[in-house]
Amino acid sequence: MIQIPSDLHPDLVPLAFLLGNWEGAGVSDFPGAEKCNFGQEATFTHDGRDFIEYVSHTWVLDSEGKKVRPLESESGYWRIDKDRKVEVVMSRDQGIIEVWYGELAEGKPQIDLATDAVARTAHAAPYSGGKRLYGYVKSDLMWVGEKATPEVELRPYMSAHLKKVVDPREWAKDLKDLPDDGIAFFR
Repeated sequence: MIQIPSDLHPDLVPLAFLLGNWEGAGVSDFPGAEKCNFGQEATFTHDGRDFIEYVSHTWVLDSEGKKVRPLESESGYWRIDKDRKVEVVMSRDQGIIEVWYGELAEGKPQIDLATDAVARTAHAAPYSGGKRLYGYVKSDLMWVGEKATPEVELRPYMSAHLKKVVDPREWAKDLKDLPDDGIAFFR
């Protein structure tokens, strides 16, 4: 179920399905890089202004699903206009800054994005641009990313299936008349 916070900026209501803490796993595969399974934590938050703040951390998983090492981190800001056009400014730990443009699909929580501008530091790996598709499917967030470099044409390189993580404190704040000691509740 998609919840719309009462203090969410009205312009962001179409993006409310993104809000929250998400965790899950996916696959990374791109020529010249290690093919691996990865874990991901992503957070979409707001503070009442006309943008959503985004932070994502991924890490390589071993065959048992345990964290091996960091893979990628990124953060940014998402906006949407009255015509359902979405813009994202994103910064990656690899020394890449991106400006993405796209749109929210009509009648469904799905966003298609493509890079409009890419800036790289001198130490960043080659990167020309990318595409991403985000979708809210049966209460889960799924995404697939494509990327291109001067040597490799645009192709899928990462995808993940994320589940919303609910903090029990969120549930507890709505409960009334809880015992002060916390133990009496279970008696």
